Amino acid sequence: MNSLTIIAIAIVALAAGYILYGRWLAKSWGIDPKAKTPAYTHEDGEDYVPTPKLVVFSHQFSSIAGAGPVTGPIIAAMFGWLPVLLWLIIGGIFFGAVQDFSSLYASVKNEGKSMGVLIEKYIGKTGKKLFLLFAWLFTLLVIAAFTDIVASTFNGFTADGAKSSPNAAAASISMLFIVVAILFGLFTKYVKPNQVTEFIIGIVLLLAMLAVGIAFPLYFDKNVWLGVIMAYLFLASVMPMWLLMQPRDYLSTFLLVGMIIGAVLGVFVAHPAMNLPAFNGFTVSGSHLFPTLFITIACGAVSGFHSLVSSGTSSKTISNEKDMLAVGYGSMMVESLLGVVALVVVGAAAVGGKMPSGTPFQIFSSNVAGFLTLLGIPAHVATCFMTMCVSALALTSLDSVARIGRMSFQELFLGEAADGSDLTGIRKLFANKYFATVITLVFGFLLCLGGYNNVWPLFGAANQLLASLVLIAISVFLLTTGRKGWMLYAPMCIMLVVTFTALVQAVIGIFTKIFVTGGFVFMIDGLQLIVALLLMALGLMVAISCFKKLFHKDKVQEPVTAK
Repeated sequence: MNSLTIIAIAIVALAAGYILYGRWLAKSWGIDPKAKTPAYTHEDGEDYVPTPKLVVFSHQFSSIAGAGPVTGPIIAAMFGWLPVLLWLIIGGIFFGAVQDFSSLYASVKNEGKSMGVLIEKYIGKTGKKLFLLFAWLFTLLVIAAFTDIVASTFNGFTADGAKSSPNAAAASISMLFIVVAILFGLFTKYVKPNQVTEFIIGIVLLLAMLAVGIAFPLYFDKNVWLGVIMAYLFLASVMPMWLLMQPRDYLSTFLLVGMIIGAVLGVFVAHPAMNLPAFNGFTVSGSHLFPTLFITIACGAVSGFHSLVSSGTSSKTISNEKDMLAVGYGSMMVESLLGVVALVVVGAAAVGGKMPSGTPFQIFSSNVAGFLTLLGIPAHVATCFMTMCVSALALTSLDSVARIGRMSFQELFLGEAADGSDLTGIRKLFANKYFATVITLVFGFLLCLGGYNNVWPLFGAANQLLASLVLIAISVFLLTTGRKGWMLYAPMCIMLVVTFTALVQAVIGIFTKIFVTGGFVFMIDGLQLIVALLLMALGLMVAISCFKKLFHKDKVQEPVTAK
């Protein structure tokens, strides 16, 4: 099939999903444009900040569009392009976007509280503690996987020691992004420009950073960049949202949307054929379609991480309830489209039905850069731009997940007082945001030593299990408040089956290393085994707690808020 047809099918299906299904969900649950959102009622200048819809959308999309929508579809393409396309479209519309929107909706309706606090309110304190521990462990996996990806992308040297200009330029641009984002945040905070002026200045700054970064690349190896990224994550975790993360995500969105538009235009110009077969069978290279396809493609179809962004950061900045549909549901539709673009790219790069060699990032960036040259962009500029884009995909998720990990760790030790004034001793130390950030980053770094390839399968399974737990919790919220929740039942049950199957397979694989094949390394395999077993146990306990509440006979406990 021609790639243009695949892109067209995806665009029509995803647009229809947003217009028809997304709006129906919003109407069913109720949106009150006149209600004061948590951004106003709890405004503190750090986490709770009333923000324009475009800026919140930029933060949401930049945070959720990590390495997943590029990496997952390219890896899963070994099963053929048709299963990947179907899961991206069906999963995106009926699984992922529903979870993202519903978690944002529930949080906004509950004072911008995180998913853990929502579980405490509707399920109980035990469920909250279990979920927060699960969420914190999950953030460690994300930090480990994405930090390794970004540091490898920034590595200014090839395996034989030669300089890699595109990687070094991408690193330089990324460092400029951090500095410029802080200046841009100060500018928007105190000058308060209108959105048109803000947009124009953002475009000018983006072009300037690209030019300067390409002209002055930074050549450092992977180990140096690991340290730099960890330092950046510490700053992003403790600084006010408006000062670093929001302006950085706003500027990054221009890059990411530009990449998608450029790739789609390139496909229209080149209109390459899909050189992969539609279906390669249920078992390929020892991997089974079920559950591998569904955990490999997380971002782009359904990702539990998105719910942490929706309820952890975005819900605290929504200035009007009517913005929730575009931010929660709409950003997921754009991410699903990015996954389809990645599928088309790998299909165009395939030769004789065989997957191209190289990492998913290398395949994606090199081939989209080739598309961009057809639009008249110089090859070196196109390559640097694409390398920057794929690293931005991961880095914008990293800073969000580090902040969410810090907040989850803090909430584990908070008492009854929301401001922590009732804490003493060790609990007061653990609830300190600086200490919580350091602990989160240290454990994330230790898991990072295992490398991206070792962490990714476990990350994928944990990510989808988190999605199913969130869907169960949101179902309880919807029923408790008298809203329809049946549309969440099928996604949550399917993802529970998928993820527990994958986690059991991961544990069996590690035990096989210990007792059969050898090669077990505790700092890599041992930590992963501990995390996998903890995730399974915590996931099971959270699921049982939620199901008990979901099917309890006294379901409706509070009235529905205004629609």
